[in-house]
Amino acid sequence: MTQNNQALMTPFDLRGLNLGNRVVMAPMTRSRAGTQRMPNAMMAEYYAQRASAGLIITEATTISEQANGWNESPGIYTDEMADAWRQVVDAVHDAGGTIFMQLWHCGRASHSSFHNGEPAVSPSAIKINEEYIHTPIGKQPHETPRALETAEIADIVADYRAAAERAKCAGFDGVEIHSANGYLLDSFLQSKTNHRTDQYGGSIENRYRMLDEVVRAVGEVWPMNRIGVRLSPNGSFNDMGSPDFREQFLHVAKQLDGFGLAYLHVMDGLAFGSHGLGEPMTLAEFRAVFSGPLMGNCGYTQETAEAAIARGDADLISFGRPFISNPDLVRRFAENLPLNPDAEVSQWYSPTGRDGYTDFPTHEQRKQAC
Repeated sequence: MTQNNQALMTPFDLRGLNLGNRVVMAPMTRSRAGTQRMPNAMMAEYYAQRASAGLIITEATTISEQANGWNESPGIYTDEMADAWRQVVDAVHDAGGTIFMQLWHCGRASHSSFHNGEPAVSPSAIKINEEYIHTPIGKQPHETPRALETAEIADIVADYRAAAERAKCAGFDGVEIHSANGYLLDSFLQSKTNHRTDQYGGSIENRYRMLDEVVRAVGEVWPMNRIGVRLSPNGSFNDMGSPDFREQFLHVAKQLDGFGLAYLHVMDGLAFGSHGLGEPMTLAEFRAVFSGPLMGNCGYTQETAEAAIARGDADLISFGRPFISNPDLVRRFAENLPLNPDAEVSQWYSPTGRDGYTDFPTHEQRKQAC
């Protein structure tokens, strides 16, 4: 084992939560919760298989019916959903793992077919300029969302608080607030999608206001050192990217630094698509304004992750696609073992049961099969 390799495998104190290594399982929507959006035994098996990660962050989990916008993704807006999530949490804990739930509102990245014919909501009535969206009635063109009334925002903030309460009741170790990838909170942050003239729009400070209110509301349920926030400053997913992205996201990070969060999760990599509106923001820029634990994400390899930690740019690195096909990714990194072939793209989000989900062999299982 090289010195650099040791860095990724070393334990990390996440604001009092002891992680066995710095390899994080990134949140990845997998669409195995069924039409009722209910966690199940297969999901429990999937997460438990990957419990050797220092930290698991669940797939994005919707906070309300209004928040839905992805086929067969799970929710956390009923007591029954919270009860169903307990089997996932218990399975991960029994395997020695630590797990946070990611809280999600899709915002304009949704469709009226998810909402009984009502339009999706957004800070402003601006349509996603992409070809189509997958919906319960098949591929459909994107629609123009409805701009939220000012008075409605408090209700959504309350939905985040209620979802955080249910996640706590389900036994999670913490929560991550999804404010990335063009979903609702990210669309409030960015000037491209937020053309509001009330206290939630206009200035950089006002565009940050809703995220600030959500963090404070979730902080009434969880201690701040058990709350993470995810940002995507360089991303173009869901037709995002604003000319003032650098000023906006540095302001956001500075403000979040005052809360003492568990971590800031930054999608600094460009593998998910780059808006190309300037030099991409780096972890080093965030490190200069955020003093807490910093997590990098998006397209990292073992080598680039080790380098980021060795430079001091990141404390943790989250991995997405490598964790899909390698349930024992941590061991493979630690022992420099080859990785399984990547999963077929058609199986990433498709409700195909075990195929491409829980059927990937560990290194030991592959050796025995040979």
